[in-house]
Amino acid sequence: MRVLIVDPPGHGLDLAIRAAQAGHEIKLAIRNDERTKHIGHGFVEVVRDHKEWLRWAQLTVCTDNSLYLLDLDRHRQEGGLIIAPSQEAARWELDRKFGQDVFRKAGIDTATSKEFHSYSDAIAFVKKTMGRFVSKPCDDANADKALSYCSSGPDDMIYMLERWERSDKLRGSFILQEFIPGIEMSAAGWFGPHGFHEGFEEAFEFKKLMNGECGPATGEQGTVMRYTKRSKLADKVLTPLTDSLAKLGYVGDVAVNCIIDDKGKPWPLEFTMRLGWPAFQLQTALLKGDPIQWLHNLATGTPDSPFFLDRVAIGVVLSVPDYPYSRITRREVTGIPIFNVTQQLMEHIHPCEMMVTDCFNEVNGELVKMPTLATAGDYVLVMTATDDTVQGARRKVYRRLEKVKKAMPGSPMFRTDIGMRLSTQLADLQRMGYAKGLNFSV
Repeated sequence: MRVLIVDPPGHGLDLAIRAAQAGHEIKLAIRNDERTKHIGHGFVEVVRDHKEWLRWAQLTVCTDNSLYLLDLDRHRQEGGLIIAPSQEAARWELDRKFGQDVFRKAGIDTATSKEFHSYSDAIAFVKKTMGRFVSKPCDDANADKALSYCSSGPDDMIYMLERWERSDKLRGSFILQEFIPGIEMSAAGWFGPHGFHEGFEEAFEFKKLMNGECGPATGEQGTVMRYTKRSKLADKVLTPLTDSLAKLGYVGDVAVNCIIDDKGKPWPLEFTMRLGWPAFQLQTALLKGDPIQWLHNLATGTPDSPFFLDRVAIGVVLSVPDYPYSRITRREVTGIPIFNVTQQLMEHIHPCEMMVTDCFNEVNGELVKMPTLATAGDYVLVMTATDDTVQGARRKVYRRLEKVKKAMPGSPMFRTDIGMRLSTQLADLQRMGYAKGLNFSV
């Protein structure tokens, strides 16, 4: 099959590699800029203008929802087969206030929130209410990610608001959402013309750079995931959206991240209306077969059972310094080799910002210059493992990461505690009826 992967941020390399290995013709369309210009070199054919290849493709997969959606909407109207959100569907995620309205219209309760267009108004509101809030930009596509912040109290929130005001961080509006204590968990599903594919995803994200949820927020440093036939969380926050998704003509993954309070009530925080990262790499690890055939079935409305159900997957991000600040410091993060990667290990490595370059390798006591895996940025790869239990998957994934760590010069980094908080949280969740059948250990 001829497949175009529209990938402006450079996230889709792993899908492109696995699709090519399955025998498909692949064009990986990555936007050409200083950060992405080396990604994929030596792995697959990288093109820079997606428009040239839309008519060529029998299936188009978009990895993002912030660029080129107008082009993809037009191609869809012309009969193109596409895995991507429309502009309207992307708004569910990118406009947080709009997304909260979508939940409420579907009968799903949301936490109290208020939109602001100025820091001074927000500061006055916090002083008046003396509450604890989470700040989130409304326009997620163009906002500074630093504006997503969970405060420890009103004094902390006011300090951050004053700090952002001094540095002129405001681009559009933002919301202050009531802080709700509880356990973070998400539910997701793949939706197409036939409705949801069999199997709902349940996932637990680990977002901070360092162990114990310390350090800066990075988006996600690791995830625990499984697919299951029945999910209480999906029943509460995902399946009520079925009619709205069908009305949109949505084709792709839809995820809802939640806080479950101590009474067992889920509070939806936000949508993800696109492929998730590193979630998609974990989904690939749980996939039964050809990733393109699965996505084609989704787009054409062919019923499918693509995932191994009730199998636990763990994904851990491996990065190199100055991650997550390399784009600010401009430190060189390209060309760091990864030596002696075996075919067996490569099955579990999901390349992100990687390339193939010529580098000296020791072969039978001699130095030989040969094609070698190397970094093409600071967000290098995701390592995955699957098992019947969280602890079993943890042992496997960290054994594999140690092999890569020993094979890399410099200072590769990864968290070593992904999944550990479930050793205590699972019992609380299962007492409330969530994550049934998910075992931390034997």
